[in-house]
Amino acid sequence: MTSPGDGPPPAVSEVAIRAENLSKVYRSGDTDLVVFDHLSLEVRRGERLALVGASGAGKSTLLHLLGGLDRPTSGTIYYEAKDISGLADSELAAFRNQEIGFVWQIHYLLPEFTALENVMMPLLIRGVPHTTAASESRARLDEVGLGARANHRAGELSGGEQQRVVLARALAGKPAFLLADEPTGNLDFRTGEMIFQLLERLHRTHHLTSVFVTHNWSFARRCERVLMLESGALVPADKGPPDPGMHG
Repeated sequence: MTSPGDGPPPAVSEVAIRAENLSKVYRSGDTDLVVFDHLSLEVRRGERLALVGASGAGKSTLLHLLGGLDRPTSGTIYYEAKDISGLADSELAAFRNQEIGFVWQIHYLLPEFTALENVMMPLLIRGVPHTTAASESRARLDEVGLGARANHRAGELSGGEQQRVVLARALAGKPAFLLADEPTGNLDFRTGEMIFQLLERLHRTHHLTSVFVTHNWSFARRCERVLMLESGALVPADKGPPDPGMHG
């Protein structure tokens, strides 16, 4: 189905991410587990889109597909005019590295490396010279308020500081797109609020197109658009959660 949005469909030139007729099916023993089927989605350039839904609805699966971390059983995913569904694994990895910043609930930092070294990793993988990678990474750490902690090992940082390192790492390569899966899920409300405010500011200053998966309705409502994934379909969710469990 085509996911509804607010107002008329955007013109092609305004669409940054487009998923068409996505299906994801997992084989479980002798049966097929259908996460969703014929699901379509458009994300406008510069938009902040929140995806909400009950646990197990397939939100993270959808985000992994959009980010090229998994492949759909069928369907296509476009970033502007580029169909990433048909890219070879090496091409897809290069696209992710250059165009998409990822923020996860679990930070996946290397605890024995410094904050600076963790932020540098995507740039070094890209082949950026060490001096340039260090300079760019320090700038991103300054931007998230961690310039003074650049040489501290990740394992020595608080949870909120680690998540700020993740934000710096996501933006180190100057991506056009930011995909975040429960970016405040492991944080207390006060720290989560600080991280979300930072996400809002970075979205504006870096001219990003952002998709957030979240259980936190107060954060979701601050995005330009909110879609709920339920029963394998995306539906508008502009008036608040349907039950107390969605407040997360």
